[in-house]
Amino acid sequence: MQRTVLRTIGVYLGFLVLAACVVIMSHVLAPNKAGASSLSSRTAVKARMHAEEENGAGYHLVNKFKLGGEGGWDYLLYDAKMDRLFISRGTKVLVVNPKTGKEIGEIPGFARSHGIALAPEFNRGFATDGDPGSVTVFNYTTLKVLEHLSTAPDSDGIIYDPGTKRIFTMNGDSGSSTAIDAAAGTILGTFPLGGKPEFAAADGKGHVFANLVDKSELVRIDAKSLQVTDTWPLAPCKSPSGLAIDAKNERLFPGCHSGVMDFVDGNTGKVLGTVPIGQGIDAMRFDPGTDYAFASCGDGTITVAREDSRDKLVKIDEIKTQRGARTMALNAKTHMIYTVTADFGPMPPAKPGERFRRPPILPGTFVLLEYGR
Repeated sequence: MQRTVLRTIGVYLGFLVLAACVVIMSHVLAPNKAGASSLSSRTAVKARMHAEEENGAGYHLVNKFKLGGEGGWDYLLYDAKMDRLFISRGTKVLVVNPKTGKEIGEIPGFARSHGIALAPEFNRGFATDGDPGSVTVFNYTTLKVLEHLSTAPDSDGIIYDPGTKRIFTMNGDSGSSTAIDAAAGTILGTFPLGGKPEFAAADGKGHVFANLVDKSELVRIDAKSLQVTDTWPLAPCKSPSGLAIDAKNERLFPGCHSGVMDFVDGNTGKVLGTVPIGQGIDAMRFDPGTDYAFASCGDGTITVAREDSRDKLVKIDEIKTQRGARTMALNAKTHMIYTVTADFGPMPPAKPGERFRRPPILPGTFVLLEYGR
């Protein structure tokens, strides 16, 4: 009897020792497994980065749609909620199905249309008219014009700040910005920026940033008080035009007519680096899914740079587009890029006092170009 009891106790103790060993080994091995997984992930990322630097981002022309018509163009904006592409086109704003190139509708009544901003949560859209300076408010769903708001001469770029639920226009020749309550559709005020703004970007945290093309500077605006809180030089950048933002890391990407893309710390204004781009920059976009910053230029190129870290930007590709394709839009879900252009005639002689000129656009040649990976 005593031997049986002792034998039973020994068996139980053996099981307890074995269980303890299993628990200890699982704790010892688990970190190693996680470490191996982490190492594998880092190795894969490095391999992808190396491949991109060797072979580029892989963008190529996917579709080319003929839109036709007459007149020039300016900003493009992709509407992710309804899968629509807004195109500023002379005296109107075209709305196109980006999958087919077919026109969905248009917003008429502009003297010189420029930018578009959308506030779907309030069922409103906003578009700038540079002459004499106004914003057309339209129904986001139906595209029906609701009203016209007077801003300031040369209203050009326009953005929606989701943090304050406000629209901001960039009034170039006026050197100012106009803030609009997106929900009410009313003007909150127009305030000076200290130079001619071109485009802007919002971080959704209470700040709006704007390029000053004549001063080669970047301003940071308090989106609530409507005051410029900081003005930062962008050297070596000269004449900044397009602007994009990585809102998560508070990093900005001004595109400059001097042929560079700046990489700027949005907290301090420090220029962390630059990469070369083409000539005739007009638009910048940032894709948070790939960490790519894009610069579209009128010379027929889109530069692709990758944000490797909070302090490092690397040029990895240059997409060949078509002459005149200087503006663009980005579908951040599919990573598709959209740009437009047309064929041009010979450059006419310069007129006295003319500051800027473009060759004439040949009627009926306007096209939408779609690029994907």
